[in-house]
Amino acid sequence: MPAKPRLHSPEDDLAFMRAIVDGGGRPPMTLAVCYLAGGLLYGLQCLFHLGQAIGLIRWPDLATLAFVVGITVAFLSILTWAILRDRKDGGANRGPMASRTLNAAFSATGMTNTAVIIVFGVGAMRDQDFAVWLYYAAIVFALQAAAWYVAWTLKRKGWMLATALGGWATAVALGVLVREPLWYLGVCTVALFALFALPGWILFRDARAASTGA
Repeated sequence: MPAKPRLHSPEDDLAFMRAIVDGGGRPPMTLAVCYLAGGLLYGLQCLFHLGQAIGLIRWPDLATLAFVVGITVAFLSILTWAILRDRKDGGANRGPMASRTLNAAFSATGMTNTAVIIVFGVGAMRDQDFAVWLYYAAIVFALQAAAWYVAWTLKRKGWMLATALGGWATAVALGVLVREPLWYLGVCTVALFALFALPGWILFRDARAASTGA
C-alpha cells in the first residue's frame, strides 16, 4: 500500500523559503551599488537644493543644470560598472536562489517606479503643478518599503525591517509635505542617506566579504 503523502504546513513552507534564502549566495553588487551610490549622490543633490532654498547656494541656472545632470551621469556610470562586474562574476545567478529571490522583488519595484515616473511626470506637466511631481518620491519610498519588508520576511535581519518601516514613514511624511519645500527637502535628504546609502553600504560590505571569501 503506497504511503500517504505528507501535507505541508505553512511552517514547513516558511522554513523551506528561509532555507533557500540562507542557503548561500552573495548580495548582487548591482543592487548594493545602486542603493549606495544612489543614496549618496541624490542625497547630495537634495542637500544642494536645500542650500538653494535657504539662500546659501546661489548658482546660475546653467551651473545648477550642469550639477543636476552630472549627478545622474555619475550614478548611471557607477551603475553600469556594477552591472558589468556582476555579469563577469556571475553574481546574480550565484547561490541556490538567494540573489534571484531578492532581485525579483527589487526589480519589480524598479519596473513599477518607471510607470510612476510617467504617470506623475505627465500629470505635473498637464496640470502645470510641480507639487504633483513631488508625490513621485513618496511613492518611491512606499514601494521600497514593500521590497525591504519582503527582504526582511525572508532574511529576518533587523536592519531590513528598520529600513522598511523607515521607508513607510518617509512616504507618508513626503506625501504630507509636498507644499512645504524646506521640510520636504530635509526629510528627503535624511531618508536618502539613511534608507538608501546606509542599506547599500551594508549590502556592498556583505557582497565584498562574500566575494573575498569565495
